[in-house]
Amino acid sequence: MEQVNEQKLGNPLGYAPVGKLLKQFALPAVISMLVNALYNIVDQIFIGQGVGYLGNAATTVAFPIVTIVLAVSTLLGAGGSSYAAIKLGEKKEKEAERTLGNVFALLVVIGVVCAAIGLIFLEPILKVFGATPNNMSYAKEYASIILLGTPFNMLGVGLSNLCRTDGSPKFSMYSMLIGAVLNTILDPVYIFVFHWGVTGAAIATITSQIISAIMLTWYFLRRGKTMRLRKEALRPDGAIIARTVALGMSSCITQLASTLLQIVMNNTLVLYGDQSAVGGDIALSAMGIVMKLSMILVSVCIGIGIGAQPILGFNRGASQPERIKKTYRLSAVIATVVSIVGWAACMLFPEIILKLFGSADANFTDFAVKCMRIYLGAVFCAGFQVVSTNYFQATGQPVKASILSLMRQVILLVPLIVILPVFMGLDGVLYAGPIADLGSGVVVAVFVVFEMRRLNRWITETKGQRAPAGAAGEPAHGC
Repeated sequence: MEQVNEQKLGNPLGYAPVGKLLKQFALPAVISMLVNALYNIVDQIFIGQGVGYLGNAATTVAFPIVTIVLAVSTLLGAGGSSYAAIKLGEKKEKEAERTLGNVFALLVVIGVVCAAIGLIFLEPILKVFGATPNNMSYAKEYASIILLGTPFNMLGVGLSNLCRTDGSPKFSMYSMLIGAVLNTILDPVYIFVFHWGVTGAAIATITSQIISAIMLTWYFLRRGKTMRLRKEALRPDGAIIARTVALGMSSCITQLASTLLQIVMNNTLVLYGDQSAVGGDIALSAMGIVMKLSMILVSVCIGIGIGAQPILGFNRGASQPERIKKTYRLSAVIATVVSIVGWAACMLFPEIILKLFGSADANFTDFAVKCMRIYLGAVFCAGFQVVSTNYFQATGQPVKASILSLMRQVILLVPLIVILPVFMGLDGVLYAGPIADLGSGVVVAVFVVFEMRRLNRWITETKGQRAPAGAAGEPAHGC
């Protein structure tokens, strides 16, 4: 009876049913991630309808800017969230609050610096990202405005992670959802009523990001449950920053790998597209749509992983390995089911999905359908890989998480995109996708098998005992 009462007074992350907690945390996280992905999808849909495939090609060229910003945001947001969750599990609330303050200050400062650098060197940056003479003017219009909203975008993404760890996943979801709804409303008004084209789409996006950032900042100033944004917590703390960066590195690497992938892919598509009957601009636009659709599917899986993160981190700090294992297995199963359903939709109904992005000539449609069916041919592996990588991050194993983050996009996919087109032409870019998905899936599975064995040993060692907080966590953290 005393133990039950003690549990009721403690944090529910340590004793509430895992399935209930995962639903409570993962559903808002999934919606938040989808919202973040939909910012770009909505722009692409309305630009495709109002401007055409050159406008979509321009957003594809500018997309690496978005992924770079997201990389820094998740480095600090996901890393800070993981560290804060561990500290809350160890009952060190002040340390968690200092983490919030440090992350907030870094997001603002780095956001301003990134925006300034991007605007100063915009045209050469876009050339590196694959801009062509046909789409450069559109790309500059869109990217210059997106860069102005960088500090707010970073705050929104970073603070939404910490808001979930603070025990308010619904507020995190609402802050992002309101921004997405506003973006969806403003896009057609600015593009079709005011005739602002890609400029209107970009203005709609940053307006929505500003609203989300303001809501989340207000939450931590007035409503935070265990963490509040206080002036004294803004002072840089080297130890906190170092641990935050270490824990967030795998998420950052995933996004930076996406940036590298996008740059290599854009340039390869233009090079080999111009040598084929398809054409570089059509290849760029079609693959851009397919990549954004893939991002939606992966975003759902990332959301599931993020929802599991506070549960994993807290129970790692509280030395409860059985709850860690149960949380991982449940989240991995759900994410795998989601990725299989998404894969089936892309294989069976590509034409219906592509119609959302505007009508185009037969050459564009045929190549876009081919892109979707081949490039996403093994995307059913995505859920398991994403959740597994997130598991290693959330349980304080940044090296393993970083290796797995690099595996698909940097170690496998980028070299394949460079090598295969030499022998297969434009089709080589498409077949690189499923080969990389299957190869990285095998590697992740090997890591998980060894991790589950280690976790089982930890469970055996602690079963029937109450280990000191932090001490029993070492077996899962080690090696």
